[in-house]
Order: sequence, then structure tokens, then C-alpha cells
Amino acid sequence: MKKILFVFGLSSVMLFANAQPVQPYGPVPSAAQLAWHEMETNAFVHFTVNTFTGREWGNGDEKESIFNPSQTDPEQWARVLAQTGFKTLILTCKHHDGFCLWPSKYTEHSIKNSPYKNGKGDLVKETSDACKKYGIKFGVYLSPWDRNNANYGTPAYIEYYRNQLKELFTNYGPVSEMWFDGANGGKGYYGGANETRNVDRQHYYDWPGTLALIRTMQPNVIFFSDAGPGVRWVGNESGLAGETNWNTISTDTLYAGKAGVEDLLNTGSPDGNKWIPAEVDVSIRPGWFYHKEEDSLVKSPERLFEIYLTSVGRGSTLLLNVPPDKRGLFNEHDIKSLEGFRKLLNTTFAVNLAKHAKVTATSYRGHSKEFSPANITDENKNSYWATDDAVKTGSLVINLGKTAIVKYIMLQEYIQLGQRVSSFSVEVWKNNRWKQVANATTIGYKRILKIDPVKTNKIRVNIIGANACPVISNVGVY
Repeated sequence: MKKILFVFGLSSVMLFANAQPVQPYGPVPSAAQLAWHEMETNAFVHFTVNTFTGREWGNGDEKESIFNPSQTDPEQWARVLAQTGFKTLILTCKHHDGFCLWPSKYTEHSIKNSPYKNGKGDLVKETSDACKKYGIKFGVYLSPWDRNNANYGTPAYIEYYRNQLKELFTNYGPVSEMWFDGANGGKGYYGGANETRNVDRQHYYDWPGTLALIRTMQPNVIFFSDAGPGVRWVGNESGLAGETNWNTISTDTLYAGKAGVEDLLNTGSPDGNKWIPAEVDVSIRPGWFYHKEEDSLVKSPERLFEIYLTSVGRGSTLLLNVPPDKRGLFNEHDIKSLEGFRKLLNTTFAVNLAKHAKVTATSYRGHSKEFSPANITDENKNSYWATDDAVKTGSLVINLGKTAIVKYIMLQEYIQLGQRVSSFSVEVWKNNRWKQVANATTIGYKRILKIDPVKTNKIRVNIIGANACPVISNVGVY
């Protein structure tokens, strides 16, 4: 009898040690997209003739001489952003007005004909160099719409646009992200025509051809537009990712500037055939460019923290615009808010009460240590808890080891294997029973739930619905 038990135990150990690996479910992120997710907070820098005219959208007839910042310092921009935790700076190299912040050889409507550094300045180069110095990534925005160019609306403009992309992607080092705006066509100067020009937004730019051109120069760049293909617009400029936020979406009928798709872009689609996560773009001010009258309207650190929770905390990445003032510097009001925001983040998430906490689960894959519930508190982003393929629900109980006040619960899926969870709830142990404190739908790269402060020593996470066996890499308690 003892011998039979021994053989059974040995075979069981062998079975558990060889639990089948989890197979990817649906689309998964590329290496570049995964790195984009992990950056979490990036920055936009809107700076052009609009800074000096007080407009948000220039008409294209602005004189180059109006662009005359007195103390421009891209190193200040990069330094402040790095110190406050931002990982990328995306510069508006050309907005809809067509004015170029680099001395493009394809137009006279550029910095080379402005008083800035007596026409010898190149803000794209200065910004790229500053990003390198302070260890953050550099991105570019080149508006497809150009209200200055006389050829806009004709095939000749597409050649012009692509020539400028060649300048940006061959002369300024690595570009992390390329932004394509959805605003295309309308009234403009157009070389003196002063008329309205509309284009077929879906086909005019031949986006597949344009993106293929860029990839020949820099194959790893992330492309942003309403429909990706790297990351998508979130559907608003309010700092709100969808409470349900799938990283997947099908783009067969999507294109930059298409109307009526804001809700779809906000939530994504659980059966989408491509991994195109949402990027949340919002400005620290009411406008995208600096206006002195908005100095008192800069978003507070507390408001920025709320936006963090509704962007990064819903599985997206935050792209916060910080516009330089007429001096060419980040304004003191904006810097104070950024510093306060970073302090709030650092303080709130300084101590993970669940770090190395003991965890039990209703089940785990093959009873293998490789998929153990302990993996969700080991602070290793590459380990995870998973269930057997046929098991799409389950519960995790995290024993904090002591009673503490809990305000935030953070969860992460191991998205390298796809996004799976469609609904879950969180409970705390209080008065000798479980009390539900939150319920939500998707998780994705990261989900942060703010709850009413509660004293507890145990947290239970219930995976209620999933499209495939759940794969959870991290749960944090703060």
C-alpha cells in the first residue's frame, strides 16, 4: 500500500511540474506597444504661432515674424517632465497652421524665417537633444491638415507631407511615437486662396503608404491616430478612458477623423481583431496652447491625480499637454501643478500593503508553482496566477498580515497573453464577513479602483467573467 501511494504521489508531482503553458488569447501587444503601456505617463508640448496670436487653430496666414519667444529652453521642458515622472515628450512640429518648428527645406513658412535665433534655430533638434540629455523619449506631431500650403487637397501636398516626414525621421534621432490628428480639411489661407477645402479623409492621405514609408526609416515607431495602428484616440479630450476599456478593436471601417465612433474608440471591442490600446490626451489647461488668461485655470494636482485614475487607472496611457508660454518656457503655474501631481502619486502608491503577502486561490493551473496565486504579490511583472483552460472564474484571497486602512486596489493582467477579464469584484473582510467594496469590468495592463477607506486585513478579488482563463500578474493594495 505504501508503495502504491508513493508511485501515485510521484506521478502527481510530475504532472503538476509539467502543467501546460497558457496560450495567447486573441490579439496581443507588440514589444513596442508593451513598452508604451509601461511608460504610463507621457507629455504633449503644443508650441507654435498660436502661442503668440492667442488662437487654438491658426488660419495659416500668420507671419513668421510673430514667432519670437525670448527665453526658449527645451532643456527646461525635458528636465521638468523627467523630474515629474513623464517618459516621453511629443512636440507639435507642425500644427494645422502649417508653421514648422524646424527649418524645412520644403516651405518658407517655418522657424528659419522667424526672429528666433536669427533664423538659425531648430526647435525639433533642440527638443530631441534635450530629451536625450534627460533620458526621456522623443515623439513628433505633424498635422496632416495644412491651412498654409497652397497645394493642400491635391496629390502634390501628399508628396510635400511625406517629404517633411522624411526630414523628421532621418535628421533627429529615434522617434518613439508619431501623432496624426483627426482634424482634416476646412477653411484656410491655402497660399492666399482663402477658401474651404474638404478632402476624403479615408483615402486622400493614403495612410498605408505613408506609414510604410516611415517604417522604412524607423520600424519601431508607435503610430497614433483615431484608429491606430499603434495606439488609438480615446474618443474625448477630457481625460476619460472607458470604464470598460478593451485594448482590442477592429479597424476595417475606422480612419482618422471619422465621425460618430467616439464611443467605440472609448471602450474598444472585446472581439476586436487588433491590439490597439487607447491613449488619453488631455491638456493641463483649458486650451492646448498657452494663453495668459488661463493661468488661473491650470488643473490642480488633485485634478491631475483624478485624471490619472481615469486614464492609467483604466488601462490606458496618459498623454498630458503642457504648453510653453510666450517666453518659450513651461509656466510656473504649470510646473507647480506637475510637481504636486507627482508628489500625490508617489505618496499614494509608496507602500504596497500586499507586497509579498500570502495569497490563496480557489484553483490554479495544474497546481503548478509556475501559476501559483503567490505570483500576484511577488512584484515580478513576468510571473502570474492562471487557472486551467476550462476555468474562467475564480477568487484570490490576499492576507495582508495586519489590519490597515485601504483606499486603492490595483490589478494587472499579463497582457502578453491577451486581455481576458470582462468582470470582477473586490471584497474586504470586515466584521467577520466579506463586504463588497467595488466591482468593474475590464482590467488590461492596469486597473486602479478607488474605494471608500476601510480597515481590513484581507482582500478578496473575484473574477466573475473572462473570455479565457484569467491570467493575473499583479494585485496591489494601498
